[in-house]
Amino acid sequence: MTSFHHQGRRLSAFTRIELASIISVAIVLTALAVCALADAKAKSRGICCNCRLKQIGLAFRIFASDHGGAFPMAVSTNKGGSMECASEVFRHFQAMSNELSTPKILACPADTRKLAPGFSVLSNTNISYFVSLDAKDSAPQVLLAGDHNLMTNGVPVPSGLLELTTNLTASWTARMHKNAGNVAFGDGHVDTLSSNLLREQLIYSGVVTNRLLIP
Repeated sequence: MTSFHHQGRRLSAFTRIELASIISVAIVLTALAVCALADAKAKSRGICCNCRLKQIGLAFRIFASDHGGAFPMAVSTNKGGSMECASEVFRHFQAMSNELSTPKILACPADTRKLAPGFSVLSNTNISYFVSLDAKDSAPQVLLAGDHNLMTNGVPVPSGLLELTTNLTASWTARMHKNAGNVAFGDGHVDTLSSNLLREQLIYSGVVTNRLLIP
């Protein structure tokens, strides 16, 4: 009888250890699954952002083809452009409402910006992307538009005009795409750039001062 009770206690203890091990493994597997899902969502948002910038780049080029090769920032409001509204990002996108079709593509999925229901109520708070005032259809390597989560010399850039010179070290914050960003260029193509690649691109763009309008 004593031996039986002793074996029963050993069996019970062994079962508790097994259960604890199973629970530990389950917790680890769940954590790994959650991390994998988070990474998949982040990747999906990055791809979606890239696609939206491609649509934006195409809209700029369609506008330029109808306005002598000029983007709206270089076309007077009297001719359908936004040149006199240089200080407001949303004005430049409103000028391309026909080419963009919907303002929903102006908000990156990784951003917290709210989607605008229509172009008539569009504001900077509905936009995730900066616009370069120096972009030209004839300058394919100049920045045209891109994620707004920029930093200069380690300080996040506020809304307004950013003049990027060689004295400033540009980089991305971790807020949207894990210290990277998507950028559309003058010829309409889009690249995902790290902070190092962003700085290299600014050097080789051929523009001494990049004037970026941040929403």
